[in-house]
Amino acid sequence: MNLKVEARKKNLYIDGQWKESTEHASLTSPYSGDVIAYIPKANEQEVNEAIEAACRAKTVMAKMPAHERAAILERLVALLEKRLDEAAEIIALEAAKPIATAIEEVKRTIQTYKFAAEEAKRIHGETLPLDAAPGGEKRVAYTVREPIGVIGAITPFNFPMNLVAHKVGPAIAAGNTIVLKPASQTPLSAFFLAELLQEAGLPNGALNIITGSGKVVGDKIVTDDRIAAITFTGSPAVGIGIRNKAGLKRVTLELGSNAAVIIDKGIDIDSIINRCVKGAFSFQGQVCISLQRIYIHESLYETFVQKFVEATQQLKIGDPLDPRTDVSALISKGDVERTLEWIHEAKQQGAEVATGGIAKGNILLPTVLLNAESSLKVSCQEVFAPIVIINKVQAVEEAIEQVNDSRYGLQAGIYTDNVHTALTAAENLHVGGVMINDIPTFRLDHMPYGGVKESGVGREGIKYAVEEMTELKLVVFNRN
Repeated sequence: MNLKVEARKKNLYIDGQWKESTEHASLTSPYSGDVIAYIPKANEQEVNEAIEAACRAKTVMAKMPAHERAAILERLVALLEKRLDEAAEIIALEAAKPIATAIEEVKRTIQTYKFAAEEAKRIHGETLPLDAAPGGEKRVAYTVREPIGVIGAITPFNFPMNLVAHKVGPAIAAGNTIVLKPASQTPLSAFFLAELLQEAGLPNGALNIITGSGKVVGDKIVTDDRIAAITFTGSPAVGIGIRNKAGLKRVTLELGSNAAVIIDKGIDIDSIINRCVKGAFSFQGQVCISLQRIYIHESLYETFVQKFVEATQQLKIGDPLDPRTDVSALISKGDVERTLEWIHEAKQQGAEVATGGIAKGNILLPTVLLNAESSLKVSCQEVFAPIVIINKVQAVEEAIEQVNDSRYGLQAGIYTDNVHTALTAAENLHVGGVMINDIPTFRLDHMPYGGVKESGVGREGIKYAVEEMTELKLVVFNRN
């Protein structure tokens, strides 16, 4: 695939109109370094206009029948299916995501909006038996879920379409309006979405897209009293800052991780090698639940390492627009420098580099580290790069302790043929999701998804996000 790139000046999307900003910044390809677009840098007044537009539209969205909200999302799905290749090339261009992986993301995005369309039709409350308590006789009670209002959404670069969908989809399904700040490196996917939703018939003001600095745009979204809820995916440091500034707003935070898998004795190594390699190196490891730590029983360690390294060395490195590419550039030069420093620190502290450990331009070669201490950055922090550590353990219990010895707790996996071991791991792993006989990188878009500790608060997955984006109201009717 080849996308002819002409660097064009983009505009803000406010109240259904493309508004020219007074200031722009160049957007460059992480892989080639070429300028691919000029992105508007919104000022505070422009952010204010977007919030005002969302406030004006919130009554329209709240009163819109569920079947109409669903129909808008269904039309969006049809448009995305029609323009799938174009959407994938945008992701590959701005994020350096290998095109095959970008196509997977667009297909998942389509599923996410399908789930949102379906969920729009089944937002409901329940009846309560008030006569269960003295004084409740001849009273009827029920609950309803109402849209919360204006949603402030701040999204990361690594899934510029699907993680946006996990915020925009449930917001529309629930009858809310959105002010979206996409990641500075990947705004083109969000602008593409705005074009499609405009064509799908979303009312003006229901979606507003504002690009610019976190200091100007992000802070305004987080602190403005007209915004009822914040949904953010990104780093723990920024997420903690958002929660401290948000006041009484509802806040959903999907933050960092250093996801791990445990491999018990007796597992057929050949059946899981390719799965583990994909979990570690897909999109250069820039995935919140990328497989970063592997704890394997000592009886399998040598064989697993040999086969894992061999499979890693077969990965194709190169241009994200080449359909054969498995691993391409990291999102920035700064991330390349940071990860090389972390690898150097690990080597200095006794870790062994089994393969990789060097960079070619902005591409960090897939790196496998052995015998890395738990205190090293490559182990205890979120590496967000194609780096995985493999350590041997004597028992699953030891591995569980190692997995839990972390400030994060998003997802974890375990491979075992023993049902009792599986249930013990499910009970004792302190994470938001446990994947039994799979890697922690597994996610479907209707699953409840979120973590504990510094991995965040709240849950995504359309049904669960809708609950976060609605208010529960109680109605009691006195028939006495």
